[in-house]
Amino acid sequence: MLRNKKTILVALLAAFALFVSACGTADEAVEAGTDAAEAGADAVEDAVEDGADAADDAMEDGDDAAMPGAGVTVTAARANWSTGYFQAAVYSALLTELGYEVTDPALNEFPPSNGYTAMAEGEIDFWANSWYPGHLSWHENELTDGSLVGDKVEILGEQMLGEALEGFLVTKTVAEENSITSLQQINDDPDLVALFDEDDNGKANIFGCPEDWTCDDIINEMIEFNSWDNLEQTQAGYDAMIAESVNRANAGDPVIQYTWSPSGYLGQLIPGDNALWLNVGDETNILDGSITPDWDFTGAGPVPTAAGTCTADPCYLGWEFADIQVTANKEFVDANPAAKALFEAVTLNVIDVVNQNVTYQGGANSEDDVKAQAQEWIDANRDTVDPWLDAARAAA
Repeated sequence: MLRNKKTILVALLAAFALFVSACGTADEAVEAGTDAAEAGADAVEDAVEDGADAADDAMEDGDDAAMPGAGVTVTAARANWSTGYFQAAVYSALLTELGYEVTDPALNEFPPSNGYTAMAEGEIDFWANSWYPGHLSWHENELTDGSLVGDKVEILGEQMLGEALEGFLVTKTVAEENSITSLQQINDDPDLVALFDEDDNGKANIFGCPEDWTCDDIINEMIEFNSWDNLEQTQAGYDAMIAESVNRANAGDPVIQYTWSPSGYLGQLIPGDNALWLNVGDETNILDGSITPDWDFTGAGPVPTAAGTCTADPCYLGWEFADIQVTANKEFVDANPAAKALFEAVTLNVIDVVNQNVTYQGGANSEDDVKAQAQEWIDANRDTVDPWLDAARAAA
């Protein structure tokens, strides 16, 4: 998109002609010449001042066009999983380039159960960590005024559409040694149930999600939907569960772990290396929305898999590929068309996000590190980023 440029042309023309009549006196000629010279000088001075004023006005107009967010504070937020910190930092940095004063997303970190309500009530303006369709369930929450969250928030842009893969991983050697093909099989086989029974209560454990992440509810719904009475979800801090799962997978010990991409977790639990995607069964095991209509996972068909990365082929992960998008308060985006246009324009490469996640999980994980990683990505992708900013400025 071409940037509209205002060109100011200030032309200063100073013409002084002194014609002395042959019949006039020398004094009169001198006096006339002096008056004319003074008048000419005044005209030049006035023209210079007018030109300077015009130039100042043009600069101010240019600043306004380049910085449509000047004077506006944006309350940014982020979800409470570290794999989304990068996106929050990228959007915040881009808004800052548009002149907005953006609060640090780290100051407003929420699980989805609280984040969507906070957005709807105007406590925060946006976050870049929505996973749809799963998070649509939170749009149905009722607010104190009787309206729904979905009435007050807006889904924007195409940050990463159909790029978010979710599923269960199982220790590769354990799956191969026990001829495990599916989660359904584990539920139906007492010996396999005992193999993954963490607390000797007769149920195989799935290391799932912390409470209020949405995926925890969906896992429980999946267990109920399929009548997997011999399976249960273990809920704890996610990084602690992943660390335990990685240790077990590397040691060849039994473990079932929920995870997703884009994330650096798949650089630790590696399908085809120390883990395999765990096929849930077949198309009959996919949630069809009959329990919770707002979570419609129909169409989550078999995932094309490279040989040796799943316990079965075709591989049914039980989840459809999710869309990662921005959600924002409607009043905020209506009042800030530049911000809305930016949210609609930004797209991220899933590989770039994974690479950042790997760097983060490798130890470069301070708040300053995340901001630096976001800025480095922006600087390295100026050919892509600058048109987004131009579109935002044009919308202002």
